[in-house]
Amino acid sequence: MSRFVIDGGVPVCGEITVAGNKNAALPMLAATLLTDEPVLLTNVPDIQDVRTMRAALEDLGSRVGQPEVAAVSCHADGLRSVAPDPAICRQMRASFVLAGPLLARAGRAELPAPGGDRIGRRPLDTHIRAFRELGAEIDVRPDGYVLRAARGLVGADLFLDEMSVMATENVVMAASLARGTTTIRNAASEPHVQDLCRMLVAMGARIEGIGTNVLTIEGVPRLHGCTAAVGPDYLEVGSFIALAAVTHGELLIRRARPNEHRVTASAYAKLGVRWEVRGDDIFVPRDQTLVVEDGLHGAVPRIHDAPWPGFPADLTSIALVLASQATGTCLIHEWMYESRLYWVDRLISMGARVIVCDPHRAVVTGPSRLYPQNVSSPDIRAGMALLIAALVADGRSTIHNAQQIDRGYERIETRLQALGARIEREDTPGP
Repeated sequence: MSRFVIDGGVPVCGEITVAGNKNAALPMLAATLLTDEPVLLTNVPDIQDVRTMRAALEDLGSRVGQPEVAAVSCHADGLRSVAPDPAICRQMRASFVLAGPLLARAGRAELPAPGGDRIGRRPLDTHIRAFRELGAEIDVRPDGYVLRAARGLVGADLFLDEMSVMATENVVMAASLARGTTTIRNAASEPHVQDLCRMLVAMGARIEGIGTNVLTIEGVPRLHGCTAAVGPDYLEVGSFIALAAVTHGELLIRRARPNEHRVTASAYAKLGVRWEVRGDDIFVPRDQTLVVEDGLHGAVPRIHDAPWPGFPADLTSIALVLASQATGTCLIHEWMYESRLYWVDRLISMGARVIVCDPHRAVVTGPSRLYPQNVSSPDIRAGMALLIAALVADGRSTIHNAQQIDRGYERIETRLQALGARIEREDTPGP
């Protein structure tokens, strides 16, 4: 257990390089189970969820190593199990992305109900329906799932009733080794889904439509090893842009893939945030004037999340803190998860003027002077939002349960210290 102790009120300035995308690294690690040949992944973030996925792969029999910094090698030439340790799987929701590779490679998978952030109901119905359409038999049990495809999977024309990222990833991996052609309609197309698809193509998969909402996969008999790079974490980029803006700092964000941030630019512009694109980097100038941009006829503007290429749900918490520092009123509408806004009481205790209308909507009026406070991080994104708020507040704040932030942000205190932030990690006794 650990906590962050933060002395806020200091602008962050300098350069920071974006770490690898957690949401790409996890399914890409799972995809290494699809072949008996070695796979090397580069730009892998050093975060807790990656360590958890590595542990799950090792538990299944894969040989996992780290030949160099930010690189992970996996060699699943022999699987000794199709049932990873439930204690490992329950540490993160992404453990269920092991279902597709295990089902395709071994014809069977046994997985517990996954863990992860408590941000609302996150059903697996879309996954289960899709696997069944590919020919799998599935037992849904109170504590988990048993999936079987003893005769192999068969391609199908699928329509996902939810544009689910993980369901898309599971089906793409399973379909890569299925007999025949699979079409996934209403597929998710987030940058991390695209990174996974490009990795599978490098392994010999035949996938068309990458980056769109219709994917066509022609199954092949086997996949081979490859070297693939994890893309930059666009959620880190969105977090760092907001951090620079609210602390009135100046920040150059390296390796940011600016084209992935057009919707973020549109949403943040409603709060007065501007930045410059410099090749593959993003530059946030200092001392920006944060003013809410009203809609036509003076309408209160709304920032709302949506499937890609809409505004990312994982940045709504960050946008809420940003709105608290902008002059004017803004509606934050988080329609995807009914518990995502439950952390806002902690921000209100720091002085933010927020009215939580219901589980999905919050009205924010700024600018608010934020005061230091002792708070606890309930999940990755809310934890980062509170960390940003603490860096704005003039005085000493403590953020407990820092390991939640560690699940998604690599060495965050060290990287922020290099920008001038006054933040320290302290170990605390366990529960």
